[in-house]
Amino acid sequence: MRLATREDGSRDGMLVVVSRDGMRALPAGVSMQAALDDWTRLEPILRGLAGRVNEEGEVLDVSALQAPLPRAWQWLDGSAFPTHGALMQKAFNLPPIETDRPLMYQGLSHHFLSATEDVPLPSEADGIDFEGEFAVVTGDVPMGCTADEALAHIRLVMLLNDWSLRAIAPIEMKTGFGWIQAKPACSVAPFAVTPDALGSAWSEGRVGLPLTVEVNGRWFGHPVGDQMAYGFHELIAHAARTRNLPAGTIIGSGTVSNADHARVGSTCLSERRAIEMIEGGAPRTPFLSFGDRVTMRAGPLFGTLDQRVVAG
Repeated sequence: MRLATREDGSRDGMLVVVSRDGMRALPAGVSMQAALDDWTRLEPILRGLAGRVNEEGEVLDVSALQAPLPRAWQWLDGSAFPTHGALMQKAFNLPPIETDRPLMYQGLSHHFLSATEDVPLPSEADGIDFEGEFAVVTGDVPMGCTADEALAHIRLVMLLNDWSLRAIAPIEMKTGFGWIQAKPACSVAPFAVTPDALGSAWSEGRVGLPLTVEVNGRWFGHPVGDQMAYGFHELIAHAARTRNLPAGTIIGSGTVSNADHARVGSTCLSERRAIEMIEGGAPRTPFLSFGDRVTMRAGPLFGTLDQRVVAG
């Protein structure tokens, strides 16, 4: 099943069920958050609409879509790709992070940008970067939920760009209190899909699809999303160890990264710069400037993220 949120003048928009080709949609009569809150009752109704949308759906204007969840109760971002972390630690001569737990922080969740709107940011001097990620949206998750149990609480899968300001991040990290200014609003591809819609590309709580990134129309990378040290079910169990998670919690994979980065490239500038530092002693790739465009896709189901960075 493929879902989206159409702008209707409200903060949360109108949930629509989308045809597999992305051309047609039927309104669900509720917001995405309302559907997640009442998923047991509403999922069969949504699947009924999905069965009719190809014949009865109205033409979908993708430009009128918001992020699937325009605002959420929680945004918890992991760092589940060990290659990315290892490259960053090596480039900056830092020791490995000694932990047997997933890495995760809580970020801005009251606003997610749509797939096509401009991304306003205050200054090019802040080191503007993108991060291609997969993410899941949960139902209600009870405290103490195990990883095996967590799989049943995954409602939707999304493609996401976690914008980052790299010049600010080290300053905030030194405080030991986490990121505020370094992490502006994320952008989300137009369509959220149920795990079953991914077929064999969904396995062991991971998305086995290449995440292709282009910068100003030029290929930047296409690493595959299934090389996570921790699957999404394990990230959920980590987040829920001491608290309940409300329906509508979004959990990110962290920057998608593969060990064979020389062949598949990267999904963020910082990783490429780290590789350049390791191989040549200094980074050559600049961070983004105003007017630059970043495009991301991971097969047709999620749709395309295509955005321009502008002065805010």
